[in-house]
Amino acid sequence: MRYAVIPARGASKRIPRKNVRDFLGKPIIAYAIETLSRSGLFDHIVVSTDDPEISEVSRSHGADVPFVRPAELSDDHASTDAVVIHAVEQVQALFGAAEAACCVYPANPLLTVEQLRQGLDLMVETGASSAFPVVRYEFPIEQALVLEDGLRPRFRAPELVDARSQDLPVHYHDAGMFYWFVPQRLLESGRLFMDDSVVFEVPAERCQDINTPDDWAIAELKYQRLLASGQ
Repeated sequence: MRYAVIPARGASKRIPRKNVRDFLGKPIIAYAIETLSRSGLFDHIVVSTDDPEISEVSRSHGADVPFVRPAELSDDHASTDAVVIHAVEQVQALFGAAEAACCVYPANPLLTVEQLRQGLDLMVETGASSAFPVVRYEFPIEQALVLEDGLRPRFRAPELVDARSQDLPVHYHDAGMFYWFVPQRLLESGRLFMDDSVVFEVPAERCQDINTPDDWAIAELKYQRLLASGQ
């Protein structure tokens, strides 16, 4: 058995009601649910939420909401790890053990079936405990500036200021889209990012972490551009 968990709390601060806000014609959480359904990879698509409206919207688009997320896991301080562990425990009690599961963020309109399959295949082929997508930094982080007193610039690594960018290592950050994982190993370690986790790169135009109104606008532009190009 495989299942997906979408952690979607109601009290988003920077973008109020983010998870059910209209994104080019439908609630943004609907995109993730529909992509997960279309993939055919999951026996259950479960939304973990504390919010009645998110529950209603999620069910209307084909997801299950078989439990209510407790208040202590619904505030600004609750980690994704803690929320997913709670969901795994609830899902196992309802449906039994699974060989693989996937935590998928709700504000995920650029998510594709191909990305999901790539992550699952990578985790299975390598025997890893979890797998997730990453994006490369556009600028060498070794040549970044830090500000003293919020005003005076200092190079983070002065000895590398004159290095050619092609001679510096490529760095990546979490794409903020999804995490495939082995449920039992998550319960044992308490973390989605484990010692043997593996990653794969996705291009910047294929993902967008949405935390601010500007992020939202960029995600809409990316989605429309991909739609116009037939991708």
